[in-house]
Amino acid sequence: MKKNLILALSAMTLAGSASAFCGFYVARADATLFNDRSEVILVRDGLRTTITMSNDFKGNVKDFAMVVPVPTVLKESDIRIVERRVFSALDAYSSPRLVEYWDDNPCQQWLYADEVEMADMAVAEPTAMKSSMNRKEKDYGVTIEAQYTVGEYDILILGAKESNGLKQWLLDNGYKIPDTAHEVLDPYIRSGLKFFVVKVDLQRLQASGFDFLRPIQVRFESSKFMLPIRLGMANSSGVQDMIVYAFTRTGRVECVNYRTVKVPSDRNIPLFTQQRFGQFYKDLFDRSYKREGRNAVALEYAWNVTPSFNGMKCDPCVGPPPMPREFAEAGVDWSNNGGGQVFFTRMHVRYSRDKFPQDLFFQVTPNTEHFQARYILTHPAKGDLSCAAGQEYLEQLYYRRGREMDELNALTGWDLSKERNYVEEVKGKMSPERRNSLDQPFLPWNGPSSGGPTPMIALLLGLLALISGLFSLSARRNKAYA
Repeated sequence: MKKNLILALSAMTLAGSASAFCGFYVARADATLFNDRSEVILVRDGLRTTITMSNDFKGNVKDFAMVVPVPTVLKESDIRIVERRVFSALDAYSSPRLVEYWDDNPCQQWLYADEVEMADMAVAEPTAMKSSMNRKEKDYGVTIEAQYTVGEYDILILGAKESNGLKQWLLDNGYKIPDTAHEVLDPYIRSGLKFFVVKVDLQRLQASGFDFLRPIQVRFESSKFMLPIRLGMANSSGVQDMIVYAFTRTGRVECVNYRTVKVPSDRNIPLFTQQRFGQFYKDLFDRSYKREGRNAVALEYAWNVTPSFNGMKCDPCVGPPPMPREFAEAGVDWSNNGGGQVFFTRMHVRYSRDKFPQDLFFQVTPNTEHFQARYILTHPAKGDLSCAAGQEYLEQLYYRRGREMDELNALTGWDLSKERNYVEEVKGKMSPERRNSLDQPFLPWNGPSSGGPTPMIALLLGLLALISGLFSLSARRNKAYA
C-alpha cells in the first residue's frame, strides 16, 4: 500500500519568450518517472478555484481514504468525476522534452531540412442522506455537514471541533488514516475549515467496470489560493513529488511563500544521452533540487495555450495540444466562450517535512513569458568534410562536444570518463595539421590523463614548491641575522 491517507491536494485556502528553435521532438520526461508522486490540476478564475485530484493509490481500494481541507461546505453540484486521460494529455503536452536537429555540411551546397511542426464526465448521483453511523457524531465533536454519492465514491463534508475527535471518528467509521493525522488536522480545525472526506463504494466500483479510481474534481470560492501539502506528509518520512498543472486567464501561477525557480533548460547535451533521457532528467531535477536548497518550486512549463491563439504553443510540441473539451473537463470553462486567454503553468514540487513546513500559497501573475524545459541533441554533418570549411567545422565540433560533456556533467554529476571517445572520435576526421593544432584543455569529466599530473595537481605541486621555497628563504635570512 502506498498511502493510507491521501491528500489529493486541493487549492483549499488557509491562513519574454524563449528563444525560438524548431526541431524534432524525440523523447519526453513525463510524470511517471517519479514513483511517490501526486498530480493536481489547479484552475484559478477570480475568487473561484477548481481542483482536480488524480488518485494514484496502490493497494486494496477498501483501504482508500482521502481527506482534503476545504474552506466551505461543498454543494453536490460542486463535485464531479473526470477521466484520467485529462491528466495524461496535460502531462504529455507540458513534459520536459528532448529535441534533435542536424548540422549542414559546409562542403556541400544543399541543406538539410531542419524545421517541422510537429470520455464523458460522470454526473453526480443525488442520494438520500444516510443516517446510520457507528456512534453519534456529537460524541466526537464532529458534524456531518453534507453527504453525497458521486460515481464510485461516498463523500462526506465534515465539521470538527478538535483534531483527536475527528481522527477517532474517522478510524471508528472505517477510514484508514495515519496515527499522526491529528497533528496536521489541528491547524485546519483551528482555522475553521471543513473536511472533504472520501471512501470507495466497492460494489459501485465493480459495477462501473473501472479497475482504477478516477480523478475527483471540486470547486469553491475563496479569497486565498493555496495547496495544503502538510496533510499529505502525515504518514511520510521521506520526500514526495507533486506535479501541478495550473490554468489562469492572465499569466503564470507562482508560489509566494517559497521561491519559484526555472529548471535548467535549453542546454546542448551529448547524443548518447538520448538512450538515457529518463534517468538524465531525474538526475538533473535531483541536482537542481539540492542546489536550490531543497525548498523551491520548480517551473517546468509556462505557455499561452488559448485554442484561438495563432502562435506556437510549444517549441517543439511533444504531442497534440489539449482540446477545448479537455480544457472544459479540467475546469477551464471560459475557453470556449471567448472569455479570454488560457495560460498554462506546470510546476514540480519535491517536498518533505523539514524543508516545506508550510502549505503552498500561490498567486496569479501577469507574467506571460513562455518557458519550457528542453534539452538539445545536435547531429554532426555527414559526408565529405575534407574542404577547408569542413576542417574548420570539425574543429568547432570537437570543442562543441567538449562543452556538451561539460554541460552534462554539470547538470547531472554523471561520471563520463568512459565516454571520452565522444569527443576524441572527431579528431580522426581531421587532417594531421588541424589535429595537431588543437588545444588540450583539462576537462573535469575527463579524469586524470595518463601523460602526467593533471593541471590541478600540477598547480598544487607548484604551490607546495613555492611555500617550501619561502620557508627556506626565511630560514637562510634568520641564519644570516644570527
